Amino acid sequence: MSFDPVLIAYSVKRSRDGKRTYWRRIGCAIPHETGNGLTVQLDVLPRDGRVVLLEPDDQDEKRLQERLRRHIAKRPARAEEGS
Repeated sequence: MSFDPVLIAYSVKRSRDGKRTYWRRIGCAIPHETGNGLTVQLDVLPRDGRVVLLEPDDQDEKRLQERLRRHIAKRPARAEEGS
């Protein structure tokens, strides 16, 4: 059984002026262990309770890796212990 996500969960918000839409990946849906249905795993719960599920496209993994790279780059360097 594959644990690759068949659907990606997003929270979608509009800017106050309505000119931009912000999509935040908040989880995924993978095939259920028994093969009937899906297991949805959310990392966060949107305040409005609205979750958009979309099929992954070719760029999803690339976008996720880029976000992770930027997040790691923003972290402050740790001071070495004992120095």
